[in-house]
Amino acid sequence: MALDAARSPLFEFADRLVEQHAALDPVIATYFGIKGYDDRLPEFSEERWARDAEFSRSSLGALRAIAPIDDVDRIAMSVIAERLATRGELEGSGELARTIGVINSPMSEIRQVFELMSAETKEDLGNIRARLAAIRHALSTWRDGLESIAAKGELPPRRHLLGIAEQARLYATGAYERFAEPLATRSDDPDALRAAAKDADAACGEFGEYLKGDLAPKATEVEACGSARYVRWARYFTGADLDVDEVYAWGWQDLQRINERMWELAGELLPGATRLADVADALDAKDDGAVMGTDALIERLEAFTAATIESLDGVHFDIDPRIRRCDARLAPEGSAAAPYYITPSEDLSRPGTTWYPTLGRTRFPWWRIASTWYHEGVPGHHLEGAGALLLADRLTRFQRLEAWISGHGEGWALYAERLMEELGGFADPADELGYLEGQSLRAARIVVDLGLHLGFPAPSDLGELGELGDCSSKPWTPQMAVALLEERAITDPETAASEVDRYLSMPGQAISYKVGERVWLASRSDARARLGDRFDLKRFHAHALGLGPMGLDPFRAELDRWDGS
Repeated sequence: MALDAARSPLFEFADRLVEQHAALDPVIATYFGIKGYDDRLPEFSEERWARDAEFSRSSLGALRAIAPIDDVDRIAMSVIAERLATRGELEGSGELARTIGVINSPMSEIRQVFELMSAETKEDLGNIRARLAAIRHALSTWRDGLESIAAKGELPPRRHLLGIAEQARLYATGAYERFAEPLATRSDDPDALRAAAKDADAACGEFGEYLKGDLAPKATEVEACGSARYVRWARYFTGADLDVDEVYAWGWQDLQRINERMWELAGELLPGATRLADVADALDAKDDGAVMGTDALIERLEAFTAATIESLDGVHFDIDPRIRRCDARLAPEGSAAAPYYITPSEDLSRPGTTWYPTLGRTRFPWWRIASTWYHEGVPGHHLEGAGALLLADRLTRFQRLEAWISGHGEGWALYAERLMEELGGFADPADELGYLEGQSLRAARIVVDLGLHLGFPAPSDLGELGELGDCSSKPWTPQMAVALLEERAITDPETAASEVDRYLSMPGQAISYKVGERVWLASRSDARARLGDRFDLKRFHAHALGLGPMGLDPFRAELDRWDGS
């Protein structure tokens, strides 16, 4: 039991809740760093989701019987209740089972967890061998779960099943064998480890054939999730009640604002350019602005984050020595195109880690990366996620490990990029264009996500999108969405296609970045106006991050109460 459990009955309840959830989901246990489950994988059958929904419902009932003892408990109770209720609704309605894609399915979930496992001791290697051997059964239970969904007519769109099938095909070419081979020589039973990995690859191949040949033909071509499902997911990802019409209009206005500045920079970087993509191509072609090779990339990413920590610590943040290390690694093959971050284990023995998907490339233009690494590392996800783990005196174990909400967390990370722009982090015009590339992508996400899932027409002043011609006021299509990302967010074609696949597989998540950033910026602006000379940016950051993760609506309300101390 965690040491903070004795603080109050609510903290004790939250501690038990995390332990119980870890026992139900071994992958979650590994992410948290809770020992005893690393040799197992969860099941993905219909019974699993029903069990999880009942766990959320019963836990919510038990929570309501607890009386908070102070303001810390009040906030914690609100956060836990909201997450249990929202998660339970998705579990009980079948949404978690049917809403899948390349970036969010058991196929990618299982592959990623092996990258987080310790491989230091003989026991660790035994856990890896046992978990590899469990992959075939886990995929078998997922097949049962998908058959149950198919019988209800609730399969995900064919696009996503085929995408996961291709991911499985890639894994079948030896992904697990390549992972296991460096470990085999240190194992007590190298032949058994190799055999388990080989069987895992084979199981992935067989599952991919099942998806492609048996299940995908039964799936729908309709990719929009519709209003009822979208509102449910948007609430889960943002913790806010949104006016989607207002958000759509605002997203388009913000994209236009960002594009205006991008064109100003384009005039400096490539005079006479008629397309933003031409400017991006010219910058990409410069060898003096590129990192050559994956080893050099990892070294550059780690050094970049370390230098950022040095420049910010003691000035705009107080960064605890325990989280000054932020690892950088290459994402497993088959990952989606976007970089991502995974928080440290609970005891910090596994550091927070940024992950870069190379997509087979060995040359990396830095102007596209700098702002993203502020987002993924410091002052972005690492500072927020790893920092929360240190706040056991004011955040329950549930808040520190399970309460992360995309609108709050991605909103902070996007705010972190904006903060670095304000602090002069993009003095080079190319680096500023890279920052605006990320900003424009997140604004375009709002327009694309809402347009595709809710059937909003494209803006009346959208104009031409490449070979598609004038797309103003037309219904959004995936092809239009890809073209928008390529032209207005200077996203390369492969990444643009991957991004649109992601939006279609995760309704409501794409809007959470800009929606969250807007709340962070508005709260800071309101606090500065309210407090006047008493406003201090460093104290604002400390207080806001100290509240821990929560939905955007309650977060805004809590920040409105801040007195500046």
